[in-house]
Amino acid sequence: MKRREFIKNASLTGVGLAVGNSLVGCDETKSKPINEANKTVIADSKRLPLVIATWHVKEATAKAMEVLQAGGNALDAVEQGCMVEEANEKGQSVGKGGLPDRDGNVTLDACIMDKHGNCGSVVYLQNITHAVSVARKVMEETPHVMLAGEGAKQFAISSGFEPEDLLTEASKEAWEKWKVEAKYKPIINIENHDTIGMLAIDKNGDISGACTTSGLAYKMGGRVGDSPIIGSGLFVDNEIGACVATGLGEEVVKTVGSFLVVELMRQGKSPQEACEEAINRIVTKPNSNFKDFQVGYIAVNKKGETGSYSIHQWFSMTKFQDGVNEQIQSDYYNKS
Repeated sequence: MKRREFIKNASLTGVGLAVGNSLVGCDETKSKPINEANKTVIADSKRLPLVIATWHVKEATAKAMEVLQAGGNALDAVEQGCMVEEANEKGQSVGKGGLPDRDGNVTLDACIMDKHGNCGSVVYLQNITHAVSVARKVMEETPHVMLAGEGAKQFAISSGFEPEDLLTEASKEAWEKWKVEAKYKPIINIENHDTIGMLAIDKNGDISGACTTSGLAYKMGGRVGDSPIIGSGLFVDNEIGACVATGLGEEVVKTVGSFLVVELMRQGKSPQEACEEAINRIVTKPNSNFKDFQVGYIAVNKKGETGSYSIHQWFSMTKFQDGVNEQIQSDYYNKS
């Protein structure tokens, strides 16, 4: 089952973006665990280093593990791991070759977050392949967390990134075919969206994460999903753990999903239990049409334990740990 065959006929009408007061600032999110047991949690060195990522991306996790085994840190690992998929033109989901919006523009969203709670993000970035690296530059070299559109592009170019046309012939042909019967309204006829989200723990037990995507295929111009939004698409708390999301971003944003998973782990839930509860928050909302869209979470805690869960079948996580780089099918909610 391909990543892009999940989500059908989901409406974007009336989407709200609500991020709670608890996400005041990325570098202010660290707080003492409320669960007494968590106060003494340390990484299990036998489980480290560790890399997990959304979907079947063994080349990406292999690159990240290569960085870690060479003594690199978790932040370098997730950046370089995500860059593998961004350069993969055949993937049509992130970076070069990504499927365009309804006007034929490939627009990228990405974010990154380090062990200190520092974070950077780019939204609606065009003509720059490695959006995750630009997000890291935003984090490390500007006073801001997020840059958008033309401003993000100009910052990238001024930082040495080379602009290039990201619309490949294969993606252009797919877009031309879609236009034949497409209706220009915020309804997803055939959802073609996925993301690479990656989390890593290095030998020191420090956690970092990154998320990058070309977003919803054939989206309305200007649409931004959950992937570049800290707390929704990605959240890291080095005292507790980390989470990253994939699927229909509008639904992830509504529950600030990745932050929710980490907070549930702070309260004592395992990564698996936290992912399951976060999915439950989506599917049990009044008037939820969850049968028409997919959301999946992966998570890791400070001990190196992992979890993954989705609404529908066939979501998977790639995990590289103890010398084994494997694809793991996620458990899921909708078994009807």
